[in-house]
Amino acid sequence: MDDSESWRVVESATEYETGWYAGGYDRVEQPNGTEKDYYWADLPDAVVVLAVDGEDVVFVEQYRPVIRERCLELVAGIVEAGEGYEAAARRELREETGYVADEYTLVQEVACTTGVLRHDRGIVVAEGLTAGERDLDDNEFIEVRRVPAADAVETVREGRANDATLEGVLLAAADGYLP
Repeated sequence: MDDSESWRVVESATEYETGWYAGGYDRVEQPNGTEKDYYWADLPDAVVVLAVDGEDVVFVEQYRPVIRERCLELVAGIVEAGEGYEAAARRELREETGYVADEYTLVQEVACTTGVLRHDRGIVVAEGLTAGERDLDDNEFIEVRRVPAADAVETVREGRANDATLEGVLLAAADGYLP
């Protein structure tokens, strides 16, 4: 369904760029003829990796300064230029945990927080892990944690889970990757 004619963009402005994302607004003519500014943030695509190693799921735990809390999360990161979700999953999993998987499967692509973000996320399941060396960025202070796959859903629902982790675990469970 194409609503572009009944939601015509009158003006679009980028008000700031951070190097991480851009923010601005679109002034839109609504179907009733009135105009309204819709504010947005434009972020690069990201990947979220649910890594299954035998009977465990590999998580990372890290402090998130924005919310001032330590969080248990799935491996995640930005999709770099020229990468697809599976390639980004391979790179992020190795960098953050040291693991390399035999198989990477894109489970779902999700448009995130569509009321304010221009941001897509790919949920990828990684299976058949082999341990290796991590390659953390200078600003990554990450601990690798293993959780029994049978407890993964309950574990992320108990704690302070971010949306990407909750989405990834629930989609993997729904698709039969978790017991």
